[in-house]
Amino acid sequence: MKLKAFACVLFSCAALTAQEKFPDGTSIPDWFYQTDIVKPENLGKAYSITDYGVVNDSTVVQTAKIQAVIDRAAAEGGGVVVIPAGTYLSGSLFFKPKTHLHLLEGAVLKGSDDISDFQIIDTRIEGQNLKYFAALVNADKVDGFTLSGKGTINGNGLRFWRSFWLRRKVIPKCTNMDELRPRLVHISHSNDVQLSGVRLINSPFWTTHLYKCNRVKLLGLYIFAPAAPVKAPSSDAIDIDVCTDVLVKNCYMSVNDDAIALKGGKGPWADTDPNNGANRNILIEDCTYGFCHSALTCGSESVFNHNILLRRIRIDHASRLLWLKMRPDTPQHYEYITVEDIKGSARAFLYIRPWTQFFDLKDRKDAPMSYSDHITMRNIELECDVFFNVNPRPDQYKLTNFTFENLKIKAKDPKCDRSAVENFVWKNVVFE
Repeated sequence: MKLKAFACVLFSCAALTAQEKFPDGTSIPDWFYQTDIVKPENLGKAYSITDYGVVNDSTVVQTAKIQAVIDRAAAEGGGVVVIPAGTYLSGSLFFKPKTHLHLLEGAVLKGSDDISDFQIIDTRIEGQNLKYFAALVNADKVDGFTLSGKGTINGNGLRFWRSFWLRRKVIPKCTNMDELRPRLVHISHSNDVQLSGVRLINSPFWTTHLYKCNRVKLLGLYIFAPAAPVKAPSSDAIDIDVCTDVLVKNCYMSVNDDAIALKGGKGPWADTDPNNGANRNILIEDCTYGFCHSALTCGSESVFNHNILLRRIRIDHASRLLWLKMRPDTPQHYEYITVEDIKGSARAFLYIRPWTQFFDLKDRKDAPMSYSDHITMRNIELECDVFFNVNPRPDQYKLTNFTFENLKIKAKDPKCDRSAVENFVWKNVVFE
């Protein structure tokens, strides 16, 4: 049964259409319901890479030749760079204004597993703006960019993953960035973006990273990175970083880290840095989740998240449904987050604890206070190990105005310390 039909049976279609407002009560704009896939034939001339000297060969890195096709399309007024059936090995590629990427069925754009094939650029990673490696596919200041088709972008991450875990054995406190590796897709400073249909697999690092973008739609994507036999570390499916108006719909996500992580900056003065900022109006719906560390995570680099709606999903074998990472070295405010119409399984229903990895107050003498408020979880049927995995730390963060409503929970540990939250509304919560 399709997920949407399944959700209608479980909760009734009337319930599904009742919440057409964001959690703060403002209406969800019509833009979020306009989900037609942009047709590549309407975007200008098609530039098939094999017409310009690129060959079907999974053993030869062809970055320069593929980039030349992108540059040619840009110079001639824009168009669609088409990857035909076959496998094409590449390092970092940079799309220009009015250029797009389309992968035909059977096409594989495969990332090189040699980090020297990826340019070092000024970029954004882990809540910082610094020099680091570009992704395989990059689009910076490319309004209207589309990535579409039935093909695959394969990050070819196995060599990077193995190297990461070897480094951790030798240097246990090494950071994620110490093991030099690229992301799969990075889109920044771009508006009116659509990613649709493609398979995004085996990323060496984060899979899809959006930074300072507005009006982005991710539709029908298949995103995967393995948890075994070699774990793909930090292979987040989607990282949303200082963005407004983002729709994630009908996607499949199974990765060895967070499925969707909301980011925005870290550090004791993160809220004053113009490179950082808020995520607003994020709608995630009708998706299916396999293994992941969390279906939705705020943090670990996050300053302010407002109007986040996760609804009508099927989740299985996740570690957590909702995870609020509270960094004691960063001022954070997570507000108006609703998780509703969910069915499946996870180790924890709600997980809130201090996140101290790479803790650094720098020159700040007082630890900043953080806040999570107006968090609603309703119409959920979940099997879990721990229902309420929350560590109250009123010296570090305040939890207020939570609502649990219409929950049917089968939990090994159903305990809930309701005193951890100020103004905790509790309606029709049933434990099997």
